[in-house]
Amino acid sequence: MKTFLLVRHCEAEGQEAKASLTGQGIQQARQLMDYLNELSYPVDKIISSSYKRAVQTIEPYAKETGLPLHIDARLEERRLSGQSLSNWMEVLKRTFDDIDFKVEGGESTKEATARALELLEEVMNEKEETILFVTHGNLMTLILRYFDPKFGFDEWSRLTNPDVYQIDLEKKKGSITRL
Repeated sequence: MKTFLLVRHCEAEGQEAKASLTGQGIQQARQLMDYLNELSYPVDKIISSSYKRAVQTIEPYAKETGLPLHIDARLEERRLSGQSLSNWMEVLKRTFDDIDFKVEGGESTKEATARALELLEEVMNEKEETILFVTHGNLMTLILRYFDPKFGFDEWSRLTNPDVYQIDLEKKKGSITRL
């Protein structure tokens, strides 16, 4: 049985692609490494968003285990807009209610989900059993929503930095557990 672990990055200094983890975020990454090392099954592959905060979140674990860190742009945060929005929270909520809605320069829920699922479908055919994905809150919620439609804006708003979900796959649909 395939298992996907979805990890939301640790606490960061900002939202831009080059934003680093905060001091607390660095400590969280070390704690995450310890937590992942205590799992009763091994992680076989790590794939991360290219954003600095995502890479910094999983680097301690990758170094500790000797697993290569694969970078994939399909795990990058969903682009809500091509510019700063004063009403971004309202826009984000609307994207969960209307999966085709998007503002100029942004991605719809449907578009962002499709790029993430393209990656997940690729790894379904690989030999590794347990794959760890490091991503961002919005995209993580869209992936979880694919497996369980109840995930939406409210569930996104309750995510923490970091956060970890496990999806045990059985015939493309899976059971979700928050770790």
